[in-house]
Amino acid sequence: MGRYIIRRVLQAIPLLFLVSIAMFGLIHLLPGGPVGAFLNPRLSAQGRANIEARFGLNDPLPIQYIKWLTNALQGNFGFSFSTNQPVLQVLGEHFPATLELFITALSVALVIAIVLGTISAVRQNSATDYVVTSLSYFGLSMPIFFFALIVQEIFGVKLHILPTSGVATAGVTYDAFNAAWDNFNHLLLPMFVLATGFIAAWSRYLRSSMIEVKKQDYVRTAQAKGVGTIAVLMRHALRNALIPLVTAVAIDFGAIAGGAAITETVFAWPGVGRLFLDSLESRDYPILLSMLVLSAVCVIAANLIADILYAVIDPRIRYS
Repeated sequence: MGRYIIRRVLQAIPLLFLVSIAMFGLIHLLPGGPVGAFLNPRLSAQGRANIEARFGLNDPLPIQYIKWLTNALQGNFGFSFSTNQPVLQVLGEHFPATLELFITALSVALVIAIVLGTISAVRQNSATDYVVTSLSYFGLSMPIFFFALIVQEIFGVKLHILPTSGVATAGVTYDAFNAAWDNFNHLLLPMFVLATGFIAAWSRYLRSSMIEVKKQDYVRTAQAKGVGTIAVLMRHALRNALIPLVTAVAIDFGAIAGGAAITETVFAWPGVGRLFLDSLESRDYPILLSMLVLSAVCVIAANLIADILYAVIDPRIRYS
């Protein structure tokens, strides 16, 4: 297993190198380019030249990329055009909020999807199965931004049950417990919205996988030996049915991040996703480039973790 992980990491290095080249080129092909993002059109020619020299924008594009890559490998991703702060500092300020939303939404989506998918497979073609299927189709067809506006209107505007924006109530000071409770209340709606679509998709994956696994000979043998229904489901059927779900989660990892960007914007959640859209609007290219490359790293890491989980879930899978 150790050698397999090392080999996969080494294989990821040239992939990340190609991704960084592609992202760097696309950033410079955007209308206006990096220069047009922060230069005043009425700036003098000397002032323009000074700024271009400061940011290295007067060098040929390959030289700019080599300089950026050299600095990035040393942990220096440049400075934000908007705030003139180091990129890693800006990302560090927004990352905890995204991590909180991402982990809670992913955990809730996985737990509920496993429960609903298992129930739907066990009660195949029953009223329960039809209800779960209908709810799944609703979750799959509902756009995230529209669903976010609906729950804001219902739970925030009409019922006044939950807050609709931010991570904390502005202008109010709480003790540690009440501050955590206030943060939890602010988290509920964006977490629910982000998790809903993936609950729908993943529960369908697990349902289909469970139905196939139930037909296998080893499941029938366990049932014939008198093993209880719950034991058969948990020890034999569910464990093997989880492999396609793990694949689906790994594939959807980037989609989760994209959904988080929309959700964070609608709910004014101060995370990395909202920062990405704000940076795109203001053409803050150092932030955009760094986030795109780091996103590629996360997607590759998610797929590696999925491969490792295959061996954990199914003892028959071995890597050499």
